[in-house]
Amino acid sequence: MSVSPRGKVHSQWGGDDSEAPILHVDMDSFFASVEVLQNPALRGLPVIVGGIGVRGVVTAATYEARAFGVRAGMPIGRARALCPAAVLLPGRHDLYGSYSKQVMEVLHSVTPLVEPVSIDEAFLDVSGARRQFGSPVEVGGLIRKRIREEVGLPASVGIAATKSVAKIASAHAKPDGCLLIQKDRTLDFLHPLPIGALWGVGKKTGEVLRVRGIDTVGQLANVPIRDLAQWIGNASAQHLNALAWGVDDRAVSTREREKSISTERTFEVNVTSPEVLQAFILRAAHDCARRLRKMGLLAWTVTVKVRDQKFNTTARSKTLLAPTDVGREIAQVATSLIEMRSLPSGGVRLAGVGVSSLVGGDGGVPTLLDEDPRPRVAELAMDAAQERFGAGAVMPASLLPGKK
Repeated sequence: MSVSPRGKVHSQWGGDDSEAPILHVDMDSFFASVEVLQNPALRGLPVIVGGIGVRGVVTAATYEARAFGVRAGMPIGRARALCPAAVLLPGRHDLYGSYSKQVMEVLHSVTPLVEPVSIDEAFLDVSGARRQFGSPVEVGGLIRKRIREEVGLPASVGIAATKSVAKIASAHAKPDGCLLIQKDRTLDFLHPLPIGALWGVGKKTGEVLRVRGIDTVGQLANVPIRDLAQWIGNASAQHLNALAWGVDDRAVSTREREKSISTERTFEVNVTSPEVLQAFILRAAHDCARRLRKMGLLAWTVTVKVRDQKFNTTARSKTLLAPTDVGREIAQVATSLIEMRSLPSGGVRLAGVGVSSLVGGDGGVPTLLDEDPRPRVAELAMDAAQERFGAGAVMPASLLPGKK
């Protein structure tokens, strides 16, 4: 019922899954596992997937690399220092996307109540699957077995009465395991955990709480709401208090469409040139538009994110008069958002373009009376050329090599 000196949790928290219909399926070191599957010679080696440049970060690492302290989000330079013998590979997102699709197909074959969270994780409500596939624990085992056999990858599964607890359970089931948290043992499981285990406790909130001596979920649960609201705001206080007591009423929501699409880049050297930044904005805008068109979606909102050398991040957004999937239009809005602020004196470390408030492009959306259809026709032709000859086959003239 408590955390051991090494921070590991007990592997058993009851065997009754009758009131624990929520599963959280999380692929183990997904990108790295795909690379090992593609190249079996990498099996057993420390493998790191991430940006190759000096400003790159780790996106995934095998457990052999993690044994050296390598973690996702860590700068590549730090990861290399910790594990000099690691095999460093650039990401191949199209490849990972194809494997993600296979995993999601397995999940949907078990229940229609699947909520993808990211490319490598999803929630399931298996309440209605009991008659065909058995209890939640049996379903969790079946899912892991089928993903291993049909896709070739390891997955971990958390099983609980709520989404938030199931997600925490899957993290403690790794690697390649399954962990049930019996409903009436939820608080026994939750309260010894560090506060960072809860959704909504990020770096800043964690610092605010730890300064006041709040280190565990149990301690957080017993802080008066009034005090908590003064520290982190009323909405966050109510949210975290509920989660700390194992209360989470959110149902598994089937989402067929992405909520947002974005393209970001961490530059090798801080960008101080407006021309260089605008070139990236144009490229990122066209990438977002291409992905919108591929999914048959339109975007109402364009967002630009900029991070300076001190890691201060700012974001600006604009809602359009009509939704779009045209790269030129997204780029125009994104550029105007960038021009609304002067570039940081030390340059731009990271920049990103995103689109959100997505809707289906199959009718029922407003259009502008003076809309020019030619840019979209040209970009559709660009899509076809890139699909046949590769991503660099056709691009806006201003992005051709040698252009300023």
